[in-house]
Amino acid sequence: MAQNNSQQEDVASLASGFENSTVEQTLGNDGRSRLLMLGAKRSGKTSIIQVVFQKMSPHETLFLDPTAGLEITEVSNSAFVQLQILDFPGGYDFSDGKLRPEVVFKHDAAIVFVIDQQDGQEDLAAVEHFLDVARLAHMVNPKLSIDVLIHKVEIDSDNYHDDLNERVRHIRQVIIEQLREEQLDVHPTFHLTSIYDHTIFEAFSRIVQKRVPQTSQLEKILSGLVENSRVEKAYVFDVISKIYIATDNSDLDHFYELCSDAIDVVIDVSRIYSVSKDSKGGSGEGASIFPYDSKSGVVIRMENSYVLHLREVDSFLALVCVMRNDPQINQGLLEYNFDSFKKAVAEVKARSIASLRSGARSKGGLRSSNTPGLSDVADMKTSDSVTKKGRREDDSKLR
Repeated sequence: MAQNNSQQEDVASLASGFENSTVEQTLGNDGRSRLLMLGAKRSGKTSIIQVVFQKMSPHETLFLDPTAGLEITEVSNSAFVQLQILDFPGGYDFSDGKLRPEVVFKHDAAIVFVIDQQDGQEDLAAVEHFLDVARLAHMVNPKLSIDVLIHKVEIDSDNYHDDLNERVRHIRQVIIEQLREEQLDVHPTFHLTSIYDHTIFEAFSRIVQKRVPQTSQLEKILSGLVENSRVEKAYVFDVISKIYIATDNSDLDHFYELCSDAIDVVIDVSRIYSVSKDSKGGSGEGASIFPYDSKSGVVIRMENSYVLHLREVDSFLALVCVMRNDPQINQGLLEYNFDSFKKAVAEVKARSIASLRSGARSKGGLRSSNTPGLSDVADMKTSDSVTKKGRREDDSKLR
């Protein structure tokens, strides 16, 4: 995270009076995806970046200054999560000539537009701003992905009103109807978010997944693990940001918060009991402050008959699985499948690193029949005690 801060300082000169040539050089097509954070003043863009990627406490964001100019945050947590996040000043107008849309919207970019639903009538002005950005972006790059965060949806806070659902519905309706009326082939994805709960992390998980070319293959590997190990739900998490970069193809999607908490348990307990070592094998003040390594893992048995398994995948990734507390599950076979999964992800990671170094990222993911890692999925073993009938019975209970 110190690396992210230093990289942000390196581009601090862009914060005021930035020039197209300087920005274009900084945003070179080096294989990293670009997230463009746009929205009205005080909509919460900078707070979101700080909470998700810089681990700032949500309450500390109250003291952040408004964004005065373009700020760029580099995120390189793993071989899969390689991002440039551009935080624009609130209500930024591209017609001022300081920054050409062609410089910003080309290459592999995605717009994340933040609308503060607590602004009342001001949210209509934010909708108009969004439509202006959507028109311009579509003109430059019709394939640009657009996500809209209807933000500050704190249902349990004192600012909650009974008309929250109506405001959210109205914002979505106005945007969709206006896009349809103008016949713009733009289909934004809407998310309801708050920095005070898990919703912002789930939203960014889905946003980042669309920027990770290997997501489709990781999903196949996870689905193989689920099928062969009687796992209810499985995620691959980026440990630092706690966003998941892939999950299996099952319909169950309500386990994110539990799995995210499992990561906190591992990190918090490790900080207390582990002896961190620096790169030279020593310990002390110069040692790493991030206690996560190949021995990290946890099994949490909950009162609702579920069991959470967390296993280290690499220095920045974790596999988190939700399973039934079934004594018939063969633990040795489960560990074998976890190991096969780790080997499969290592193959995908090696291909990803080679692709980044060559600067030739695959835009559609790895889709060929001989893609790396699938051999390990086929090598996973199925417990004889698990019948298809038993799986169907368990699935019906979950519904």
